[in-house]
Amino acid sequence: MTTQPKTTSTKRNRARTPNNKTTTGFRVSDKLWNVLQPLIPVHINTHRYGGGRPRVPDRDCADAIFYVMRTGCQWKALDQTDLVPGSTAHDRYQAWVEAGVFLKLWQAGVECFDDLKGIDWAWLSMDGAMTKAPLGRVRIREVTPLTGEKRGETQPVDRRTWRAHRFSGGRR
Repeated sequence: MTTQPKTTSTKRNRARTPNNKTTTGFRVSDKLWNVLQPLIPVHINTHRYGGGRPRVPDRDCADAIFYVMRTGCQWKALDQTDLVPGSTAHDRYQAWVEAGVFLKLWQAGVECFDDLKGIDWAWLSMDGAMTKAPLGRVRIREVTPLTGEKRGETQPVDRRTWRAHRFSGGRR
């Protein structure tokens, strides 16, 4: 008779921490939120009866938006975090961009930096280039790989290529 080892269930001795270590470091600070909150437009409920799904708080959306901006992850990757759904964060991001929230936040940051350190506005520099990239890709083929068409050339109505008409002496 073979005796099987006794399995013991291990129970957690301590409760789980409420904070996700991955996303907690990307939360908007209270100081930044105090600057950002007045810039956010007031939401008007457009539901015809004044109901609808409860709106996700703006601060939670700001946490998610700054998480995406700092990590570079995709919007749908937010679905795997404890932040807000990716579609909600992206919709709010688009609305805030349209309202100019991030431009105003940048302007407020520049003004704050000017007050703290000072910006010498008399000395400014700008750099730019309007030339072709030296290591840019050279097009070897003029013909698209899928259809065999040259640029701007379309197929005839009967779907035969132009070459068939030229070399065969007529229709087949």
